[in-house]
Amino acid sequence: MKSLLLLISSFATLFGVSALSEAKPHAPLVCSVRPKGHGADDTDQVLAAINKCGHSGTTILEAGTFNITKKMTWDLADSHVDLHGVLSFNPDIQFWLNSSNTYRVVFIQSQASWFVVTGKNFTIDAHNTGGINGNGQPWWSFFATRTRADGDGRPISFTIWRATTALIKNFRITSPPFWCNTVAESRGVVYDGMYCNATNTDPQFAGQNVVPNTDGINTYRSSDVSLLNWDVTCGDDCLAIKGNSTELTIRNITCHGGNGIAFGSLGQYANMSDNVLNVDMQDVRMMRIDSKVQPNMNNGVYFKSWTGTVNGSPPTGGGGGPGFVNNITVKNVLLDRVNAPIHLYQTNGGHSADAPSQLTFGDLKFANWSGTSLTNKIVDIECSPAVGCSGILFEDFNIDGLSGQTPRFICKNVQDLTGLDAPCNATSLI
Repeated sequence: MKSLLLLISSFATLFGVSALSEAKPHAPLVCSVRPKGHGADDTDQVLAAINKCGHSGTTILEAGTFNITKKMTWDLADSHVDLHGVLSFNPDIQFWLNSSNTYRVVFIQSQASWFVVTGKNFTIDAHNTGGINGNGQPWWSFFATRTRADGDGRPISFTIWRATTALIKNFRITSPPFWCNTVAESRGVVYDGMYCNATNTDPQFAGQNVVPNTDGINTYRSSDVSLLNWDVTCGDDCLAIKGNSTELTIRNITCHGGNGIAFGSLGQYANMSDNVLNVDMQDVRMMRIDSKVQPNMNNGVYFKSWTGTVNGSPPTGGGGGPGFVNNITVKNVLLDRVNAPIHLYQTNGGHSADAPSQLTFGDLKFANWSGTSLTNKIVDIECSPAVGCSGILFEDFNIDGLSGQTPRFICKNVQDLTGLDAPCNATSLI
């Protein structure tokens, strides 16, 4: 036996390997970064850590404020990021409005992004302390006296793009200049714990909605996405479910102010079909807040498509796009003094002489709704005369309108609607 070991050892020495040594596992990659402080730029050191440990490693961004001054992509695979600190994006408005300084990976309306995360099998855990500061107040004050338009370069704060099997946990985004989040061209993404807050603090704009387009999230061309435990204060859509969003699970959403939860807008691109399928939304609260902070609390849940006529071109114009919205459940909803509990319209961006929309809504279910409306128009479903809507079901739907006024239930071009306590008419008061 001793002779055999000597023989093996000789061969190993001859070929430059140690045949008898045990293979030692590689130590897991861990990169830890702390903010430089004193106004120094942290972008490069954050990117260096991600580039080193973003594949099969762990990146730790320690507590404190990281000064981010240029666009940033995290490419993550089989990895974990502990974001204890805050990524604070420098509020140099003119710099970010230069399109070369942002990404345009979100196709719809040519939206800009300054921070994009892509990859597979990753977790970003912000531990309820970390996230993003978009430093939105200078943006809001700047655009309060200037024209805004979709695609004008205001950046989305946090963009998940072409990601698969990802988990975003306990994340905080404050002062987003534009959309708080978007998930685009992705599959299997879970957001569990997301806080978004767009609140004006400039006293000259108190009582005005000076924070438009600060949506909590826009989903786009993505499937198998879960939005769990969200708290959103904004001046626009709390959640916006856009084209080709399928298999969505939405739970425990609180919306403070804004325009409510939107399905759409859809049908903006004439040569593309927008389909929204299989959305299960439960446990939603729409809460009106102090009007000096945010005067809007417009909708509970609303659906919108462009008309069938093309008026201009995206990002600001468009229309004429086909598609369908099907198998949508919105359950366990509490409304606090909204203007329009349920609203469906198909004339976004259109004119009175436009052709009707070819985009179809159907199989919509609204169950266990309660709360209050500031108008007596409780349900307003106005479907396209070209295609109509069908299969709309109400269960335990109890919304109180204005005291002393008869509630209105408006339905146009709707077939097979059931479950309301009173008829739903196109023209008359109930």
